[in-house]
Amino acid sequence: MSKALERKMAKASSYQEWKELALEHDSLSGADEWKQVEKSREYDNAAIRDRLDILQAMRRSNDDHGLLFTLNEGIHGNLGGMGASPMYKRAKFGTKQLTVDYIEEVASALQYLAQPHLSSISDAEKRDFFHRAQLCFGQSALMFSGSGTFLFFHVGVFKALWEQGLVPDVISGASGGALITAVAGSRPSEDLGEIFEPEFLEFEDDIKAIVRNLSPGKRRKLRKQELMRIIDRLIPDITFAEAYEISGLKINISITPSEAHQKSRLLNAIASPNVMLREAVLASCCIPGVFPPTALAAKNVHGERVPYLPSRKWVDGSLSEDLPMKRLSRLYGVNHFLVSQTNPLALPFISSEKNKQGIWNTISQTALGTMKDWGLAAAHLLQHPLPKDAYANKYIDAYVSLLSQTYTGDINILPSKRFLNPAGMLSARDSAQVLKLLTDGERQTWPLIERIRIQTHISRTLNTLTEQMGL
Repeated sequence: MSKALERKMAKASSYQEWKELALEHDSLSGADEWKQVEKSREYDNAAIRDRLDILQAMRRSNDDHGLLFTLNEGIHGNLGGMGASPMYKRAKFGTKQLTVDYIEEVASALQYLAQPHLSSISDAEKRDFFHRAQLCFGQSALMFSGSGTFLFFHVGVFKALWEQGLVPDVISGASGGALITAVAGSRPSEDLGEIFEPEFLEFEDDIKAIVRNLSPGKRRKLRKQELMRIIDRLIPDITFAEAYEISGLKINISITPSEAHQKSRLLNAIASPNVMLREAVLASCCIPGVFPPTALAAKNVHGERVPYLPSRKWVDGSLSEDLPMKRLSRLYGVNHFLVSQTNPLALPFISSEKNKQGIWNTISQTALGTMKDWGLAAAHLLQHPLPKDAYANKYIDAYVSLLSQTYTGDINILPSKRFLNPAGMLSARDSAQVLKLLTDGERQTWPLIERIRIQTHISRTLNTLTEQMGL
């Protein structure tokens, strides 16, 4: 019976249908009983229970200062290991009820303390506490990897999260992922539904034109023009600052310098508010050897379009920072990463879970580590006899950068087909193929929705309350 339910879940046409089947599966498998039993070797249930009891006691006794003091000791997203991957593997939907109760109690306590009419806590104390709590707890970010035309998988992931109100405020993208990031971050939330319509995503003819121009003798500028035609149709001609004003999303796009001795950049409304969004996406999508490097543009103080860093040109963002975790942590306090990963070079060797146990995962991680070590050693050996300005050094540097990156986050959403042909990154896709990738993105996200909802509940609550308080 459970196998039959799992087959139905894999073919579900909506999240609600999937959820109902998952709950039925949990009822039949005994997972419902497991959720209700607090004790487990997978987490410190005693620590969570103690803290929950204290918070509830403070609320019942109307001890507002005691409640504030208790929360001041720390609001933890992974108290006692409650956020660990094994805690979300036993059941198809959700986790231990104790974890859910604790997180809901913390969120409820935060909402209670933030009430404007609560006179027992001064406004100064409230503002100080909520400012520190938000900084200490951290933020979540959604990251779209480099993808080429596998990017429609990212669209499905985004759709699943958007429909459940779970899209984080911080989003990053590289290469094909940059296109989806910019599309999402340049529209009001209420208008995002249009990007999931088949006609909106239809650019098969443009990709075919790019592929035709891949033949020898064709100019790379022609391919770049076709790519820009796609970008112009999907993304308005605005700056990063203007995009933030429209969507409220903190979007970030990775780009890689085409010249030696330059550093990669993460473009956003903080570090580069006046840079034009279209040119940023174009630069991030310029695969070396397929498209020529491109320059950026920006608006000057008079609102006029001008070159931005005119002496420099940029290429594919995934070459340097497919997933710019360190920079997002520094800019926004992000410490929880949701990754939609479609990079064909990385997929065969990564797991959907951090520190996942098992023979296959151990073998694959060991193989990946060995390949990285040998690959890096070979690259350095090749570079050693070459002059520093040798043309081949660009490609070797790109190769080293690709090998050295991290391609996973805390929650990883991967295609059902783990072995994607790298040549398919430039394949033209008809409506049926687009829908197939989009649907796969949705279905691969649905099993993680409740985990994401639980693990981001406190941060989402803090974001809402601090915004209301003008922090």
